[in-house]
Amino acid sequence: MKKILLLSLIALGTLTVKAATIGSTSKLTMVADTGDTPLTISGSVDAYYKYDFAKSSQIGTSFASDHNSFSIGMVDIALKKTTGKTSFVGEVSFGPRGQAQSLPSADGLYGETSNSFHIQNLYVNFAATDALTFTMGYMGTFIGYEVISPAANFNYSTSYLFTNGPFQNAGFKATYSFSPKASLMAGIFNSGWNVYTSGGKIDNFGAQLFVSPVEGWNAYLNVLTGYTAGTEFDLTTSYQITEAFKLGLNAADYKLGGGVAGGFSGVALYPQLAVSPAVTLGLRGEYFKVKTGSGPYSFVAGGTSVNALTATANIKSGNLTIIPEVRLDNGSDMTFFNKSGMPTKKASQALLAVVYSF
Repeated sequence: MKKILLLSLIALGTLTVKAATIGSTSKLTMVADTGDTPLTISGSVDAYYKYDFAKSSQIGTSFASDHNSFSIGMVDIALKKTTGKTSFVGEVSFGPRGQAQSLPSADGLYGETSNSFHIQNLYVNFAATDALTFTMGYMGTFIGYEVISPAANFNYSTSYLFTNGPFQNAGFKATYSFSPKASLMAGIFNSGWNVYTSGGKIDNFGAQLFVSPVEGWNAYLNVLTGYTAGTEFDLTTSYQITEAFKLGLNAADYKLGGGVAGGFSGVALYPQLAVSPAVTLGLRGEYFKVKTGSGPYSFVAGGTSVNALTATANIKSGNLTIIPEVRLDNGSDMTFFNKSGMPTKKASQALLAVVYSF
């Protein structure tokens, strides 16, 4: 289920995307002869090598699932344009990282039998006033700390909270900015997560309260609820405590819809320290538990919990980011397998990724 995209943030005062994870990218600007506001093109490409120490991929989070392989992520391209009070965002990706989320093909399967591309964002905005903006279309979700785009995440691997929450929502929302330090979003969305059409139901309600108590501290209180998809409460916050040290946090609780028992809860902490202008070191410590009942979209059974620690470095050279990473997961049950194929509580992996943003 697939939690996120910060490339969808545009300069309209709309604050419904998590600023805590925004990455800096350069942009190609194309100006039409008509004098319209420039069209901007931005995006990223990424590739990785990953080695699982059990000699098979088994950590059940999104993307980068290939073991002992030089593999590709995706090429992501976003178009944005503003004309007067109106604007649009169109974002599409090609490659396994995006393809994994594409709609099922006619045979109902995902992956290589489905689309080779994925629409990350496709929506239009209307700024009714300087404070009030209306948005309609298919949008990166406002839930959670991490997103699909590797250029907008610090860690290359993703959290369990990201994997089990929504990635995208189709619907209509209104955002009102009380000031640069506070805004409120409310909207209605299709019944399912990560799909372009409703299947005849529009039964999800979503809201987000954004506050910035002090400079450098942003907090987002989120809720997405509906009978079909269930209810998720989410807190996403980050604080740039010093010029070099940043601390982020994501906490969420989800209950399955349709009157079915189950869901998940969890919390992830993201400390990051810039040791030089080109090098930042960070950790992600996560606790994730699947509630007793039907597990949502996680690979672990109901009642099982996982503690995951991920150590990551971002090494920048121009638009290129090199990401070495080591991850250690420890389950409460025999969730994983060792290299002999025997059940174990522990799993570990190391990877090296490269992300080029433009």
